[in-house]
Formats: sequence, structure tokens, C-alpha cells
Amino acid sequence: MTVAIETALPAAADRFERPESADRFTYELMAAAIELIEDQAADHPSLETLAARMGLSPAHFQKLFTRWVGVSPKRYLQWLTLDHARALLRERHTVLDATYATGLSSPGRLHDLFVRWEAMTPGEYARGAEGLTLRWGLFDSPFGEALAFGGDRGLTGLAFTAEVGRGTAFADMASRWPRATLVEDAGALAPWLDAAFQRKGTAPLQVIGAPFQLKVWEALLAVPTGHVTTYSDLARAIGNPGAVRAVGTAVGKNPLSWLIPCHRALRKGGALGGYHWGLGVKRAMLAWETAALETGRDAA
Repeated sequence: MTVAIETALPAAADRFERPESADRFTYELMAAAIELIEDQAADHPSLETLAARMGLSPAHFQKLFTRWVGVSPKRYLQWLTLDHARALLRERHTVLDATYATGLSSPGRLHDLFVRWEAMTPGEYARGAEGLTLRWGLFDSPFGEALAFGGDRGLTGLAFTAEVGRGTAFADMASRWPRATLVEDAGALAPWLDAAFQRKGTAPLQVIGAPFQLKVWEALLAVPTGHVTTYSDLARAIGNPGAVRAVGTAVGKNPLSWLIPCHRALRKGGALGGYHWGLGVKRAMLAWETAALETGRDAA
């Protein structure tokens, strides 16, 4: 199906359906458990309370959650708190070199996943991606449902619908390329999403943004998995230390969440700051990466 986004956004958003998966029941159960833990984090719910809400025995819930997420419910809960963010800033704060050269024409490396980085030309960006055909689809991810967009050269957009909803996420992403043509084709994007979330293959990025935004986004690629940075350090990294507010805006406009790791940017005092797809998603990403780093498993 091909749609002109100026006229068919509501219809496309209304048609969204969840993709099928081989282990749908377990996925839905663990997604609900993670959401419950995030919602109740301030109350520090016990294992027994969480298990009862999931309709499982404490032992079975602990075993299933640990196998699926990689850490125990208690440990995951600890990583969702503000204290966790502050500890990351204190212990794993990557101070980016103020003389960091972005080199947008060169390949970028995304944490432990190799990614080909190719930016849209300024002319293409100014024309609102006119003449480009972008494919889109819905996928499961460790952070809930993901909405992906991609062109012939790679992924152009990745959003998360858990907190903002499918229709809002779709309209938000599509508005970034107001003159592109959208085609629903999840199959064409599936290999790239496997690379993004399951470390199977390579995820090329066709990055679409203004030159200043591109500099900020590539600086984010230099922050390792399980580490964080600050908006002021990002500003210094791109050679513009006075542009902290503009850097924050560029971080928020990142079209490829998770792949370009804007979730690793924190405020100077350790607060999470904002996150375009919801703070619950950002907390989950930081917790997931901490689990990956501390347990030695792949972050993806």
C-alpha cells in the first residue's frame, strides 16, 4: 500500500495491527511485567506482589523474568530509579573530547553494533524528502512496540509507541519527511530491525536532518553502551559549548531512537531530562544496557 502522508495519516494510523511472533504470550506477559515495575517503581513492590499481579508464583515469575530480561525483577527495579541515573553519571560518565571531529562522511560505529552512516544531502533535507519512498512497519522490541521507517539506503526512523500511542508516533515521524511517499512494508525492514535488536547482520542508517542536528547525533554515537553523557558535554564535543539548549533540542529531534542513543544523554545533575517517546522507555533502555554491561551479554 502506498500512501501520500499529507492526506492519509489518520487512515494509516488506524490500520496498525500488532505483528505476529512465535512467543506472543511470553512477550506480552513480560511487557506487562516491565510496565508494572516501571509504574510502581516509587513504591518498591515486592517479588510476591509483582508475581501475584502477573498471576504466577513468585518462583516461576522470577525465573521467567530473569530469563527474558536478563536480570531479576529486584535488580531491574533498582536500575529504573533516579539513583541509577545519578550513579551512571558518577561512575560511567563519558566526557566527550571537546575536539571530537564528527566526520559525517565516514562510517559511524554504534555501541557493539556496526552501522553504516549516510546522511541525506542538504538539498534533499530542504525539499522535505521529496521524491523519496520510505517503507514502514511495526516490530516487537525489548522496549515495547517499535515503529520503523526506512529508505533504499537504510533506516530513517525508529519510534516507540508504548507511551505515546501508535497514531501519535506515526504522525510525529511522518511529519519529518512531509513530501515523502510512505509504503507499508515491514518485511523490507525486518533484517535491519533484527540487527538493531537481535544483533543479526548490519543496520545501515539513512540519516535525515539539518547539519547541526547531524553533528549532535553523531556525537551521541561515540557514547559507549552502559555509559552516559550530558548535554553540555555534547555541546563541547561538536565545538559549540554555548549551544547547550540547541543541543538538547537536537537530541529530542533524533529520528532513530535507540540506534542513535539519545537515551544516554542526561542533565548535568543526573536527572533523566526529557525523552521523546516517554521517560519509561528511556529508563528501560538505560536499565537494559546496564544489565547487558554487568552480565556480559549483548546489549541488543
